Amino acid sequence: MNPLERRPLALPELLELIPYRFQDERGFFSEVWSDERFAAAGIAATFVQDNVSVSKTKGVIRGLHFQAPPAAQAKLVRVSRGAVFDVGVDIRRSSPTFGRWAGVVLSAEKWNQLYVPEGFAHGFVTLEDDTEVNYKVSAAYSPENERSIRWDDPAIGIEWPIAVQPTLSAKDEAAPLLADVETGFRI
Repeated sequence: MNPLERRPLALPELLELIPYRFQDERGFFSEVWSDERFAAAGIAATFVQDNVSVSKTKGVIRGLHFQAPPAAQAKLVRVSRGAVFDVGVDIRRSSPTFGRWAGVVLSAEKWNQLYVPEGFAHGFVTLEDDTEVNYKVSAAYSPENERSIRWDDPAIGIEWPIAVQPTLSAKDEAAPLLADVETGFRI
């Protein structure tokens, strides 16, 4: 039994992780974070804060968000209720994959997670009503380092799998294009 399955996405720094579920007639138990097991899988992040977002309806887009250095964040994202299409965008200016994205459906049913390292913007769209997203971050929230990129930036070209008009925050509606954002990331 492997307690953690690791699947690189199209951008190999973005990792879909599937923790093993120990199931019996009562239900299941799952270890969703372990320093030792994740380090063995190549993830040596130290997480300092847990966040939860709840979206009432499908079609809610949150993102694309990141924190610039020196408050850059790695994230470990999972869904405890509902489902999302979760996306990471490479925002490291000197990267050969700068501006490219990769995404995966995360759901309570699949019990999978997405690891988003520093140097990537993150966002998701809810695929079900009453979706709850939990994520760990490697740096505390820093308003002065918080940045957003427009969710529908044509230069990025994310293929959001939604058939409804998305619901956005005022901040996300006003977010600039990637070309107009100083990300602070190089490789």
